[in-house]
Amino acid sequence: MRPRSKLPALLLGSALVASVLGIGSIATAAGPENVRATAHTGHTMAVSTQASGDDPDGDGYIPAVPQVTGVTPSTATPPPRYHKEFQANCDATHTAPDDPIVYPGQPGKSHDHTFMGNKSTNASSTTASLYGGATTCKAPADASAYWMPSLYKGDKKILPVGPQVIYYKSGVTDYTSVRPFPKGLRYVVGDPMQSAQEFRAHKGFVEGWECGDSFFNVDFPASCPSRPDVQLNIRFQAPSCWDGKYLDTPDHRSHMAYPVVKPGTNDNMCPTSHPVALPMIEFKMAFPVNGDMSDVRLASGRGYSFHYDFFNAWEERTLKALVDGCIVGGFQCDARGYDLYHPERGAVLDADYRLP
Repeated sequence: MRPRSKLPALLLGSALVASVLGIGSIATAAGPENVRATAHTGHTMAVSTQASGDDPDGDGYIPAVPQVTGVTPSTATPPPRYHKEFQANCDATHTAPDDPIVYPGQPGKSHDHTFMGNKSTNASSTTASLYGGATTCKAPADASAYWMPSLYKGDKKILPVGPQVIYYKSGVTDYTSVRPFPKGLRYVVGDPMQSAQEFRAHKGFVEGWECGDSFFNVDFPASCPSRPDVQLNIRFQAPSCWDGKYLDTPDHRSHMAYPVVKPGTNDNMCPTSHPVALPMIEFKMAFPVNGDMSDVRLASGRGYSFHYDFFNAWEERTLKALVDGCIVGGFQCDARGYDLYHPERGAVLDADYRLP
């Protein structure tokens, strides 16, 4: 069910995969099918995609069933609302050199990641293994897996403490057109091999690394105020427009796109190639580290190598209720779907963060 590609397209696909994986060299058409290359992190990583429970033929394409067709990007401008969002508040669960999106079924092939949300996430995770699983997110229905490169100060791994803020918001002007993620959708945001300039110019860049009064840093600040209330923070947004066809593609990005500006306006809309508006995820991470930052690094490298992964395993009814009640409704919601500024409307979820 994947697109029928000719040789140049295969080579391009290999290059895209290599870029995402952080591989310094790629296989050529004349080379062996399973050429291996050494990444900048020192790991030996497979260039070829490996079969997984969600991708039995190992070609990297996971078709959506059913596919979403006949959608035209919305150009409507609904009544302005400053916020159209809700939060998924999830604690860190564990760390491991695993990546079930980039290296499915290959434990230890990745640089070290810090996982949040689903407690079972590992190299062999699939939609079925994640769905309905135990989670550290406040909403028990959110069994999704979220992960990012682990952060170190010297040789000490620094984990975020407490629930981290993961926004689900509208990336398009017509917030009423946003629909829930399809079950099993997954993607990578950013690139571990990006340069400082590429990181700063990335469409997902919000404020970069910040601490105290230091903002918009593409790399870690040289120092941060040594106070208990100061942490190292980063915010980074994901693409929110979907092609409607694939839950994953070989480069783990091509099925997703960032909104574009509607010609002649300041409005954002999905491109025609990716017409389906989904929630825009924004990681807002806080790491308990300050003072001298000269020995702070990511498992993937410098600060500008920051990237993250999302694997959707929400229970469908709960996700739809939050999307409809908060994003489509135009409210600023917490993890219960409650808007502090509009208490009269109540919350989407009950006191246990479940659908009533």
